Amino acid sequence: MADRFVVNLTRAKEDADRATVAFVVANAAVASDKETAVFLSIEGVRLSQRGYADDVHVDGFAPLAELISRYMEAGGRILACASCFKKHGLDEGQLIDGASVVSSAALVEFMSGGVSSVSY
Repeated sequence: MADRFVVNLTRAKEDADRATVAFVVANAAVASDKETAVFLSIEGVRLSQRGYADDVHVDGFAPLAELISRYMEAGGRILACASCFKKHGLDEGQLIDGASVVSSAALVEFMSGGVSSVSY
């Protein structure tokens, strides 16, 4: 069984359900002692910015900012696609603590050797 887990998230506020469920799954993975990375791409990279998720709350779930915070505190990693980050003109100085902007090669490296993954 793979010791690593990747959640690929392409959505943000425009699809709060998917963004929220992605972090619910990421929290479950990291709680299961998986080395876990959430790869943010396309619109999802916006979630790497401090304060962006603060007003996102889907009924029946914890607020998205709380889910992200729990995930990071548990040792999860957030990897933001460098190309998408640049396309959206985002600011590396506004990254949430522990998040990093990475090339697609970094994702491939993390996933090498067999990794379970889901996409939202």
